[in-house]
Parts: sequence; C-alpha cells; structure tokens
Amino acid sequence: MKFTFPVLIFCILLCSSCSFEVEKIDLLGRWNYVKVVNADPEDITSDEELKQASPAIIFTETNDLIIEWGDKQLSKGKYKLDGKMIRYTESLEGGRTREFPFLISKLSDTELVFQTMEKNYSRVTAIKQH
Repeated sequence: MKFTFPVLIFCILLCSSCSFEVEKIDLLGRWNYVKVVNADPEDITSDEELKQASPAIIFTETNDLIIEWGDKQLSKGKYKLDGKMIRYTESLEGGRTREFPFLISKLSDTELVFQTMEKNYSRVTAIKQH
C-alpha cells in the first residue's frame, strides 16, 4: 500500500503534464513558417523555398484564420479551439466550406508546432512575428 500512493501521484502528474489547453490569446497574431515536413512522400520543404515563399498562418480576434504562401492568401476561413485542436472551416468559392482539424503539439510565446490530422500529414513549425 505504501508503494501504490506514490505511483498513483506520479501517474496523475505525468498525465496532467502531457495535456494542455490552448487559449485563443496565445495563438493571436502572425506565425511565420520555419519548417514544413510532409509525411508521404517524406519531404522537408527547403529553407530556400521557405525564405522565398514567406509562408505564415494568421489568427485574428474575430476567429479568422488566414494561410499565406508566396505573398498570396492560400486559404481563409474561421477557427475554433477544442483543447489542443484547431477546428478550421475553410471558406471556398460558391459559398462552400471544408472542415479539417489541426493538432497543436507545441505552443510557447514564440513557437507553434501543428499538424494536419490526415494519414499523409504535414507538420509545421512556426515562429511568432512580433
């Protein structure tokens, strides 16, 4: 019985440290991509391409999400937070929409790491622009 209580406390602390809630305030602003990894085919976007394209993801107060690539708006829509998930509803032509989630694996004051939830996922590392 003496051994069970410390193990239980350790497990609770371990589980609670692995999960986190993302707050909207922490995401707001422009995040410039510094690394993009695609799972299949396995590929890492070159530093040169990232420098030329200046890709970014932008989160606004009004829950707009904008993805830019090559000084052009690649995608725009609305987002909502759900734990570590960004639930993104992309606005398409003709009033249509498409929904897909992003999983946030790391978020600090300066760095955001997120990925698509597909089998052939893309993982993005971005740095906050100040």
